[in-house]
Amino acid sequence: MKQKNKFYSSKILKKIKRRRLFDYSYETPGSLPGTLQISQDAIFPPIDLIDYNSEQVRLHHDLAPEACGPYFYTNSVSWFNIGGLGNEDFWHQIGTVFSLHPLVLEDIVNVPQQPKIEDYQEQLVIITHMVMPNSENEVFRLEQVSFVLGQHYLLTVQEEPEQDCLEPIRQRIKFQKGNIRNKGTDYLAYALWDAIVDGFFPILEIFSQKIEELEDEVIFNSNNGTLAKIYQAKRELLALRRAIWSQRNALNMLIRDKSPLISEETIIYLRDCYDHAVQIIDIIETYRELTSGLTDIYLSAVGNKMNEVMKLLTVISSIFIPLTFVAGIYGMNFNPQASPWNMPELNWYWGYAFFWGIMIFIATAMIYFFWRKGWFSNMATPKRKK
Repeated sequence: MKQKNKFYSSKILKKIKRRRLFDYSYETPGSLPGTLQISQDAIFPPIDLIDYNSEQVRLHHDLAPEACGPYFYTNSVSWFNIGGLGNEDFWHQIGTVFSLHPLVLEDIVNVPQQPKIEDYQEQLVIITHMVMPNSENEVFRLEQVSFVLGQHYLLTVQEEPEQDCLEPIRQRIKFQKGNIRNKGTDYLAYALWDAIVDGFFPILEIFSQKIEELEDEVIFNSNNGTLAKIYQAKRELLALRRAIWSQRNALNMLIRDKSPLISEETIIYLRDCYDHAVQIIDIIETYRELTSGLTDIYLSAVGNKMNEVMKLLTVISSIFIPLTFVAGIYGMNFNPQASPWNMPELNWYWGYAFFWGIMIFIATAMIYFFWRKGWFSNMATPKRKK
């Protein structure tokens, strides 16, 4: 049975929702290679086909697995897209029709897998990760997309087909934008992979705004939940880094080792895709450093707030210490009749007013002294700029 493990944080951050992004899967020790860990109750996922050449485009929806075979031997490019993981019977049929190795089926179905390249001579298997904006508490969601590249066809499998970043490629094919209709399956694979890699940039824009908001919150309005937000941002950036780092390595391997299914012209385009992956990694590393710095700033802000509180208490204590001393002296039991030096102020007509005058004078003098030293100006808390 498929098992999962997660990285857990300290108890103070238990409220943060755990993400499947940090899961990894492994098979039960001793299981046969190619074992598919998938529910038998799942329904058959839809198979959509875009078959095109420079002259025309044909669209087919909800194809049966056995109906895919005739398109392998045409002079057009056939893009089969499977929306979902389906059940084991479905994948056995797909494996038979597309002549897929059992280990290929295992990599496609047993998600998540690390992005990688596998060359099976007549087929090239590419495992990638696609990120999409998320409407929930997390900034994004991550899903696996698998490519099986053949001579005249490309099979793609999406883990969650409800939303993807591949629609611009479909539109380019339908309306003949660019050169995609004049290219082969290798160029289609590049275009899809490039769209997946470029899909990281909108997520990074969201992170840029989120980090700016965290900076303002840390400096001007930090609270007990601020540290949890910083920690969650660091975990999400780590998940992004893991996803794009492995894709960069896969792109580098494909460019370096090459494949008979990838033309030299497409290799040039893949180099540009590789550059985008490197750029994304640089941005992610910058954001990770910023979030790490936010942790230090938060701890410094907490320490500064504590220092301001202690300074205020020190000022109050310093003012009341001499007042307490004077009040303590006059609170003692004296008998003015026993000696003229035995607290004669007790018999003065203005003795009570004199006592308050001394107290007010001492307090005013100390407040003025602290003001001249600049203590009160240093205790002013920063205000958020409007």
